[in-house]
Amino acid sequence: MKHKLILIGCGGMAKSHAARFEPLFDRLDVAAVVDVDAAKAQAVADLLPNHPPVFTDYHDALDLGDTVLQCLPHHLHAPCVIDCLNAGKHVLSEKPMANSKEECLAMMEAAKRNDRTLMIAYCMRFDPVIREMRRLIREKVYGECFQLSIWTEQLTIKEDAPWIHDRKTLGGGQLFSHGCHYIDLMLWMMGQPVKGTHTGTRLGTPWMDREGTSNVCIEFENGALGYHFGTWGARGTKLRYSFHAHCEKGMLEYVLHEHRLYLRGNISEHIPGVPEECKEHVLMDLAESPLKPTTQEMAHFLDCVDNHTPPETSPEESLAGLEVIWELYKAEDEGRLADLSRIPIAFK
Repeated sequence: MKHKLILIGCGGMAKSHAARFEPLFDRLDVAAVVDVDAAKAQAVADLLPNHPPVFTDYHDALDLGDTVLQCLPHHLHAPCVIDCLNAGKHVLSEKPMANSKEECLAMMEAAKRNDRTLMIAYCMRFDPVIREMRRLIREKVYGECFQLSIWTEQLTIKEDAPWIHDRKTLGGGQLFSHGCHYIDLMLWMMGQPVKGTHTGTRLGTPWMDREGTSNVCIEFENGALGYHFGTWGARGTKLRYSFHAHCEKGMLEYVLHEHRLYLRGNISEHIPGVPEECKEHVLMDLAESPLKPTTQEMAHFLDCVDNHTPPETSPEESLAGLEVIWELYKAEDEGRLADLSRIPIAFK
């Protein structure tokens, strides 16, 4: 079956998705493009070979397709997704799922009641290097992973999208909007968290209503630690997007802009005044032909619709990741350590 997709919301992510549909045109056609700004919708439609019709109200487009890619501002996710599910559509919804637990639960109930697929677009899970890194950690190929660190450094000022600056419409700050990707990855790789801290600041990002720079530390059930640093205020960077997993037999490093996974090992015991040597091995190299995670994500969504199987990035797992962030925020506001042990984490 060839699916007819309705693309709702034409900001930056929608344009990115539209540019990556081409490998899947044997499985889907974009049947309609929707945005309240008709010019933005038309700009995306013009990127597609079939030049689909443009709408400013998604309700007017729902009869044209069976699947939906929802890319609206965060505070609009829940009402749109629920409308689409109630109209009998399968929905791939951009992250984060919604701005409150109540909205997330309402989306999940609508999917169940209408027997439709609801998948949350955590595209990083479909990066083949990330998947290999997770396998190596979970199978303890290089021993136990005792520290997973993730850095994301970028400059994000959206003058044409002021909703991104406001905690009410964004749902929080940089951690909630962008860091949710990396909290999700930590839970997916490391399992049940037990406690943690978050410290955020607006310093350097005065356009943000809540934090524009975020530091998260998490302890997991097995004693391993996780760390995430994210900023929307980087005026310069060296790490960009980097992942380090310190294991008993070496360190795994994913340098995202290189599309390479490294093993750095054989380091000798530290002796003051003597420089350490560390051997470098390339475990995976997709520099010449990197696979686009958003394409893999869309293919998986279509597989779930076709086979009536649950998505890897399920709403249940997505809600668990957001509950971790909400508890980290609450503990930060109350000046205490976050208790994450009561949030059930059952990632497959």
